[in-house]
Amino acid sequence: MDLLAMYAAAQPDKAAVIDDRPGEPVVNWSFAELDRRANQLGHHLLTLGVDPKTKVVWCGQNSAGLLAAVHAIRKVGAVGVPLNYRLSPDEAAYVIDNCDARVVYVDAEFASLIAQVADRVPKVTDVLVFDGDGELERQVAKCPATAPELPAASVDGAATMIYTSGTTGKPKGAVRSVGIDPKSAAGLINLIGYVTDDIYLTTGPLYHSGPGGFAAVAHALGNTVVVQHKFDPEDWLRLVQTYRVTTTFTAPTPIRMICNLPASVKDRYDRSSMQRLIANAAPWTLALKKMYLADFPPESLWEVYGSTELGVDTVLRPEDHLRKPGSCGQAAPGIDIRLFDEEGAEVTEPFQMGELYVRSATVFNAYYKAEDKYEAASRGDFHTVGDIAYRDDEGYYYIADRKNDMIISGGMNIYPAEIEAALDASPDIYEVAVFGIPNEEWGESVHAVVVPSRQGVTQEEITAFAREHLAGYKVPRSVSFVEELPKTGSGKVLKRELRAPFWPAST
Repeated sequence: MDLLAMYAAAQPDKAAVIDDRPGEPVVNWSFAELDRRANQLGHHLLTLGVDPKTKVVWCGQNSAGLLAAVHAIRKVGAVGVPLNYRLSPDEAAYVIDNCDARVVYVDAEFASLIAQVADRVPKVTDVLVFDGDGELERQVAKCPATAPELPAASVDGAATMIYTSGTTGKPKGAVRSVGIDPKSAAGLINLIGYVTDDIYLTTGPLYHSGPGGFAAVAHALGNTVVVQHKFDPEDWLRLVQTYRVTTTFTAPTPIRMICNLPASVKDRYDRSSMQRLIANAAPWTLALKKMYLADFPPESLWEVYGSTELGVDTVLRPEDHLRKPGSCGQAAPGIDIRLFDEEGAEVTEPFQMGELYVRSATVFNAYYKAEDKYEAASRGDFHTVGDIAYRDDEGYYYIADRKNDMIISGGMNIYPAEIEAALDASPDIYEVAVFGIPNEEWGESVHAVVVPSRQGVTQEEITAFAREHLAGYKVPRSVSFVEELPKTGSGKVLKRELRAPFWPAST
């Protein structure tokens, strides 16, 4: 069922996409217009030989044109592969070539990135540049506005292929050839309380599975999607007020920037329309949650745990954030979660650590060209992304940390996320990342990289605060200061870049 076409017929004049950039004319496409544009682009893709086996890479900052492409690729049954426009040329070339893309759809702003790697992606036959000189739009406008007919060829490719963030190594293409499980999706939608009149705002890049996935949910419900082309905290507040935004999905970094705006700035904007903000992409500390709750309707904050590979796996309700600090909630509808210890035995007792595995109807099918990594992440029907967690006696889950990030010091397992959450409450710290560095005596020692909230912060002040809130063996033995933490476009800290100077042999 083509839900976009259905809404184009049922509510043709309702706004489907609003692209409102400061200083530029507002783009406001109705459902009928978005459907027409997606149909025409779909027909254009078919003229290029695109079929259900074809990988189509799309790249660009958030825009109406990008959303039209996502729908067009879906309509012709091709495999959509989002590309992070922040990647270096080497990284971009790896993704485009690794996924065997034949077509690249890119906005004019990042066309030069594709041009730089043209000699390293020989399988690419067509590069479509949109929002530029208008040539592509003129070609597409000549195509039929009717829905393209799906090719007769069987679909043995995939519906989507999203590359993982690559925070610890090269990104992997997570293949998902199954569609949305109606029962699980309905359960999640009903639990969070989405309605057809919701207004969704893209907080973060659409190439990331969170903002892009929840934008897809919004259109599946007939919602208006407001795209913020480039994140700016005050402009985000303007969009919330202007369009009475009711829902969004966001990593912690944008919200931290919004909540850290001066009160005089925040008070210029009405934030009362926000009803369902989904916290995810990276752990939200209790300190950050309290900042959000002070600035937005308390009942609006939801948190989910999930991943590109496994989808949404747990949900934490608004009433549980302060009651269950550190928890990411209970299993989402249709999700079966199990924990396994290092010996492979299932962990059944509360408060015992284990690697978290998920079984559901919509988990990913494979890592493209990396079957060994897929097998390593699977236990029969259960799959993992390597997170260590425990469950309390009420069935609430707590993510301790990624297995690869765990520090082993003097035989003790130390979880950086716990230390980061404690340090985040310090008034001297804006952001912090913790990881292990080599130590001849203990194997590893705890190191903290701090973005200070004021000038003159010292290591002694950081460690003194840590000693007040953490066991002695968890207190950072060394601290370095930076102006900004390196992050992926989705807001995850790139710890591999922070570790590199300390572990040169492993990089």
